[in-house]
Amino acid sequence: MAHDPAPMSADEVERGYNNRAAVPDHPAWIARWGELSARAFAGERVLRDLRYGPGPKETLDLFLPRGIARGTFVFLHGGYWRALDKDAHAFVAPPLTARGIAVAVANYDLCPQVSIATIVEETARAVAWLVREGPKHGAAARPLVVGGHSAGGHLAAMMIARDWRGDGFDAHQVAAAVSLYGVHDLTPMVRFSYNVDLKLDEAEAARLSPAMIEPATDAPLVLAVGGAETSEFLRQSELLWDAWPRNRPSGWRGPLSVPGKHHFDVVLEHADEESSLTRATFALFEGARAG
Repeated sequence: MAHDPAPMSADEVERGYNNRAAVPDHPAWIARWGELSARAFAGERVLRDLRYGPGPKETLDLFLPRGIARGTFVFLHGGYWRALDKDAHAFVAPPLTARGIAVAVANYDLCPQVSIATIVEETARAVAWLVREGPKHGAAARPLVVGGHSAGGHLAAMMIARDWRGDGFDAHQVAAAVSLYGVHDLTPMVRFSYNVDLKLDEAEAARLSPAMIEPATDAPLVLAVGGAETSEFLRQSELLWDAWPRNRPSGWRGPLSVPGKHHFDVVLEHADEESSLTRATFALFEGARAG
């Protein structure tokens, strides 16, 4: 699959991908995530720390609608595969549970304790667990939509690239996906300071890059970015848009752009039931049911 072949220097990679340096007030935004998540835990029907796999952090929180679930949204947090936690992302649930969608906010083990390849497999275990066991807890096996922010966006895209027949499912197990500021070409990560934890080489980075992998299905993929993001994250979304034409949502002409939003405030669009991101996510469920 196509990607930008021009090598970047370590300094260029740092400027393009060090989001905390690009947004100096990021601690305030992360604190806001926590505040809204505390409200979600207090106000939602939630089953906490359900175990989906053997790893120390292979757990998820399952938020349930008041009635019978009409679908399930799986949310995967960001943090460059090496930081953050599901507990700060419960805020994604209320707008969807209000519309009858169960929401699973998943944790996964972090680098350097495990590799990114292992995290991809853990994500697949979470999806498989929800399909097999989720209905026993009030979730719905279908339609299932996977979404994520930053590194979580990468993981969501990898679930579209996965051939689920190898896991004992049909090829269309994941109905759709949302990648918000996803990293779709991992090759710059080899020169990123965080690679001390990620431990990627060029070959592994390419193998784990959605933009260099053929998608396994034509499931629609919403690609979303904020207008105030670094040029590299804008490029990352355009890259997968170009690489996966058959996964473009019907009628879309490019990735969804959220004006004025940067890497740390854009994810809060998931907490707003009227945001373009929430509406696009819900439309994926409507499309899956109609199909």
